[in-house]
This record gives sequence, C-alpha cells and structure tokens, in this order.
Amino acid sequence: MDFMPEGPSIVILKEEANRFLGKTIVRAEGNTTIEKERLVGQRIEALRSRGKHFLIELDDFSLKVHFLLFGSYRINQRKEAPPRLSLGFDSGELNLYACSVRFIEEPLDLVCDWHADVIGALGPALARRRLRAHPGMLACDALLDQDLFAGVGNIIKNEVLFRIRVHPMSKVGALPAAKLRALVAEARQYSFDFFEWKKAFVLKKHWLAHTRRTCPRCNIPFVKAHLGKTHRRSFFCERCQHCELRDAGPGPDFAAQSARRGDRRSVSPRRATPAAPRGELRGERGLSARRSLDPGSRPG
Repeated sequence: MDFMPEGPSIVILKEEANRFLGKTIVRAEGNTTIEKERLVGQRIEALRSRGKHFLIELDDFSLKVHFLLFGSYRINQRKEAPPRLSLGFDSGELNLYACSVRFIEEPLDLVCDWHADVIGALGPALARRRLRAHPGMLACDALLDQDLFAGVGNIIKNEVLFRIRVHPMSKVGALPAAKLRALVAEARQYSFDFFEWKKAFVLKKHWLAHTRRTCPRCNIPFVKAHLGKTHRRSFFCERCQHCELRDAGPGPDFAAQSARRGDRRSVSPRRATPAAPRGELRGERGLSARRSLDPGSRPG
C-alpha cells in the first residue's frame, strides 16, 4: 500500500508482513544495487520496526528498509513501477518501492537504539534528558530528529506542536518544564493515535493543523512556512502557539527565513498573545498511550 512513512505506519507494515514469519525467501528481485542473491535461502526470523525503519531479521544478517518520503509496499500485489526489492516465498511476495535497502551484519540489539522509538520503548525521562542536551535546537527540528524521536515525521510534528500550543521556532532550552514534558508525552500519545486512526482509514479526519488553513481554536489563518534545518512544512497559529526564545542562545531568525523562502505569511518570533480558552478540542484525543512496546512487539 501507499502510506505515510512515519513510525506508526511502519508498525502497520510489520503487522501485515507477519504472514511471512518463519518463511524462507526463494526469490529476490528488484532494481536495488545490494547483493540480492544473499537473501535467497534465508529464513525470516523476526520482523521489527525502529522509528521509520522496517527491519527484517534473517538467519545470518538483517535487512533494513527506509521508505524515505514517498516509499510504499505491496503484499501479494505489484505496482506498474518496478520494485526496489521484491521478496518471493513459496506462498506470497513482499514488494518494496521507492525505498532504501541495506544489509546490517551486526545483531540488531547492538546497533539499534530502541529507547528512541516513539511508538516502542521511548522512555520519557531519557527523552527529556536528551532534549535538554540541545538547548538551542528548535522544537520543529527536535521532533524530526530521529536520534531523539525515532518515527516522528512532519505530520506528527505539526500536530504535536499545535496540541501543546508550542510555536515550531521555540528553542528547546527555553521551554518551561511543563511544556517539555508535554512535548515528549504528546509525541508518544499522538503516535499511538496515528496508528489507530491510520488502521481505521480516518487519519486525515483528525488533523487539526497539518495542511489546514484555519486554526480551530482561534479561527484565524494558520501560518505556513518551511522552517528549521530540514525546511519541512510547518502549519501553526501565531496566536495560540507561543514562541519561547529566552535564554537559549543564538538560533535561526524566523522572519528572515520566511521572507527569504517567500512563505505565505511572515511572523516575528515574539511571545504570542494569550490563546483562546482550552476545551473545544478535547474531543480529538484518541486512545491512551499508557502502554509500552518491546522492540519487536505489536501495539495494542
């Protein structure tokens, strides 16, 4: 299927591919440049996910798949475009498109930081300590940093910042302790919500900020800008998402970035005016995130 390659989508892929657990690869094709022939005869020992990476653990090594920005997959189906990698079994096949694939020779537990996985073993206290080590980092960059929040993509970034009322250009070191806790908690909570909504085919219905034009709290136009080191699209409200910059050291100038890139609106990174009262958006909260996943386990 075509999907949004953020962490929750990879977990959905892992669930759907579970039918191949214990199966032996009898065919390996595709336009990847890796040594595909190594895969033939290998038995799938485990399927795991770490952030945006889909991990296929085999007898002698592992295969890491990264779907980049526009990757997709098909199970027992094919697209018209040639696959990057097609794995055939005695019954069925897994086809991977527009992705990066490479071998990992070491045991996965030695090379993967499972504690950064936002829908896996992410530890809130550890995540906050890691964030505090980067006081000058912008909030929009912090959420997209896969060493801090493995699995968070642009959708989750925009939705989390809107829900906790933090401006994307806020500096991590300037966030009050309560906001820092909220950022970590909401990144994890929204990832679980994303997972459930995506499985139910209702994800877009729950977007409050991403690609939206109007703030549902303040009823004023959202600002759309390409911000941070990654220049990914941000959608935010200049009234109810406060920009924290104090005592955090030098950082990028938001107004200059917006003017330089020709964004729809340009806003000074001042402290925003008080936001509208809370309450009207509480119905958007989805499932509880009071669950912890082991690296190879399933949500729910």
